[in-house]
Amino acid sequence: MMKILFACAGRRENTLYWKLKQSKLVSKIYAAPGNAGISLFANSVNIKADDIKGLANFAEKHHIDLTVVGPEVPLTLGIVDEFKKHGLRIFGPSQLAAAIQASKAFAKEFMRKSHTPTAPFQIFSEASEAISFIHSAAMPVVIKASGLAAGKGAIVVHDSDEAAETIDQIMVKKIFGEAGNKIVVETFLKGQELSVMAFTDGKNIKMMMPSQDHKQVGEGDTGPNTGGMGAYCPVPFVDDITMTQIKEHIIERTISGLEKEGRNYKGVLYAGLMLTETGPKVIEFNCRFGDPETQVVLPLLKSDLADIFIAIADGDLSLIDDLEWFPGASACVVLASKGYPGKYETHKRIFGLRNYSDRKCYLFHAGTRREGKNWVTAGGRVIGVTAVDKDLQAALSKAYSLIERIKFDGMYYRGDIGFRANTHVKSMGI
Repeated sequence: MMKILFACAGRRENTLYWKLKQSKLVSKIYAAPGNAGISLFANSVNIKADDIKGLANFAEKHHIDLTVVGPEVPLTLGIVDEFKKHGLRIFGPSQLAAAIQASKAFAKEFMRKSHTPTAPFQIFSEASEAISFIHSAAMPVVIKASGLAAGKGAIVVHDSDEAAETIDQIMVKKIFGEAGNKIVVETFLKGQELSVMAFTDGKNIKMMMPSQDHKQVGEGDTGPNTGGMGAYCPVPFVDDITMTQIKEHIIERTISGLEKEGRNYKGVLYAGLMLTETGPKVIEFNCRFGDPETQVVLPLLKSDLADIFIAIADGDLSLIDDLEWFPGASACVVLASKGYPGKYETHKRIFGLRNYSDRKCYLFHAGTRREGKNWVTAGGRVIGVTAVDKDLQAALSKAYSLIERIKFDGMYYRGDIGFRANTHVKSMGI
């Protein structure tokens, strides 16, 4: 039996914790620092997820068998490298490998060198040069802050004036802070967005089921990008041919390309993709599980998650048989605070929260806080409501039915999660 230290904070980690608790290999989980939802069940540790030395000291002192890192920041700061110096077992990519998310500029240049399909792009470190370029660029384009911006750093613009204003906001006014010191300007890709995650030990790869995120705040995929307003899994219009293309031309090419650069990648690789007329193309990579994709993929995973994590941390994923999946589908709807992703109010009392797992419904907390016996809001995205059922429509119906029982002042959610599920995309060669 193992003791696990979990560097975590949000809804994605809430889901990972929930899944790890189901493992017969796990006896105890420490959450550092965790969130309100996780703290109900885990042994909370008052160490921040980016306090690398503090976490390493705790792991040594308490004889932790495996440390699991949820968010990207500690990975990009080199927590895996630090733990390995101390001979501590940890799940996640090294700092060099995590650059695939830490720097969009690096990721795009890497994709160009490794011939990984993606949109044409230009990189700029000076606002004046970027503005000069966009006046002759074909619109629309996507302007991305190169650094970490909590999923909000990509903005689609439709004319040169809007593009110039966006560049000014990112590079001069620093709306994303230092993440906007460098930007990527890329061609807008048309098609269906898709999320695919894969486990890897740097050589062996196990593909997870595909899911589809809903990034825009408004129904019909309108309004500004968010960290994700909902998702569903599996995706009915993605066939085996398309998944093979994604594995061979994107995931395998990326893992092997990073290995050639001395960036051995162990952990989960997340690929945000666009299914275009000429095949799947990469929008972005993440060096950790996706949110809200994790909330719909992991409830369908039958294989033992802790077993997978150990095999990857020890460098031999081939010890794990093919991943097993439960039948059916899952859907997640995110309940957000009014005004998100802009300014929003917090400290709103939440009603209707209880354990619905007997109905295969799960509440994954993110922006919540416990005050006495009451739950209150403490963030923009508050709770992810996930439901599992025989098919997607049944899962969606169950999730929305449960949402009717939950209330807080200013509660907002999209009522059209899964609206693209019936769109059929013909598989094309890359």
